[in-house]
Amino acid sequence: MDDGVVEGYFATRFTFDSRRTVLWSTLCSRVFQQYVPSQGSVVELGAARCDFINNINALRRIAVDVWPGVTEHAAAGVEAHVRSGTDLGFLDARSVDVVFASNFVEHLQVDEVRTMLKEVHRVLRAGGRLILVQPNYRTSYKRYFDDYTHVSVWSDISLRDFLSAEGFSVERLEPRFLPLTMKSRLPVHPFLIRVYLAFPFKPLAGQMLVVARRD
Repeated sequence: MDDGVVEGYFATRFTFDSRRTVLWSTLCSRVFQQYVPSQGSVVELGAARCDFINNINALRRIAVDVWPGVTEHAAAGVEAHVRSGTDLGFLDARSVDVVFASNFVEHLQVDEVRTMLKEVHRVLRAGGRLILVQPNYRTSYKRYFDDYTHVSVWSDISLRDFLSAEGFSVERLEPRFLPLTMKSRLPVHPFLIRVYLAFPFKPLAGQMLVVARRD
């Protein structure tokens, strides 16, 4: 996206919502922290307001986004880099334990996703993980393109197969992980989030979770 589209996106589709802090602090403690070594390094691609990276515990935390505002939202101790998530040239090979991205891949063309995965594969240590939270077209096709910046289509099946073709082994795949958006009047509370995560049937779930290990 060019600079004008990026600024317009944050002014319309991705406005500030204080409920994200509650959501992501709970998700990090209940789901994601188990994959991130406390003495390790973690990178968030498309970090935007740094909801994930500010709430995860790691020795080195790195936020990457093309939006200049990422530098303002990064917490103390988080390195912020204004650049594309398809170019991680500032990182050494095999220097990262976990790469995370939420609602990022669908904003890239397929060839850009392949470039991004090659970079992720390069910077991850052996056994390092890529974690993706992503709209699942198979469960959210009616609303998938309500976001005008979505340019590629991914289901839990297609993303799993694509990751396998690019040198990753999928360890965990949840086709229904979270609701598609937070744009509702439903309350956001740590207890309710924990109940939702534990519930076998997840109403309104349109986002998937994929955890893949670097081969």
